[in-house]
Amino acid sequence: MKLLSSLVLLFFLSLSCNQASQKEKTPETKTGKGDSIPTTKTEPTNNPYAGIDVSPMDMSYYPADYPKLKMTNSNTTPPLARVIYSRPHLQGRHLFHEVLKYEEPWRLGANESSEIDFYNDVTIQNKKIKAGRYIIYCIPHPGNWSIVLNSNIDSWGLQQDPTKDIAHFIVPVNETSNHLEYYTMIFEKKDTAAELVMAWDNLEARLPISF
Repeated sequence: MKLLSSLVLLFFLSLSCNQASQKEKTPETKTGKGDSIPTTKTEPTNNPYAGIDVSPMDMSYYPADYPKLKMTNSNTTPPLARVIYSRPHLQGRHLFHEVLKYEEPWRLGANESSEIDFYNDVTIQNKKIKAGRYIIYCIPHPGNWSIVLNSNIDSWGLQQDPTKDIAHFIVPVNETSNHLEYYTMIFEKKDTAAELVMAWDNLEARLPISF
């Protein structure tokens, strides 16, 4: 009888130790009020080559999607223009005056100065612009923007050199029903010409370009 009691006691002691061991091995989870699924904290993986930019670089062609059309042999029209820019986003900020300010130059993007390529000579507001690669930036005013082409390519940020400006254009800026989180530049076809659309939040400006 004593032997049986001893075996029962050893069994329960072994079971208790096993349960305690399992609790120690279970990862700790954190839950908040109302959470239905426990979440575990994970550390971000570091990239030893290059950090992730919060303003991704983008590129727009005219005609639109030219490289894709070229690879599928569905377009015989050579490219006429291209714009390269980085895309900042609002992140809960107001466009004016938390991001942009009137009468202060803006690179029409983020990071490096935005650049526009013309593959042939073009005409903008009756001004002849030679084929080539240019910085494009603006000076925003209430009601209109001054769009500037500049020859100081491969430069960073807001340090434009106005002595290298080659052309200035005034275009209206309009309110739209859109509320774009990310700044956007694209070309839109207009008859025999195109418009460079510059849009952010609920504002939109268009620069007409004739090829």
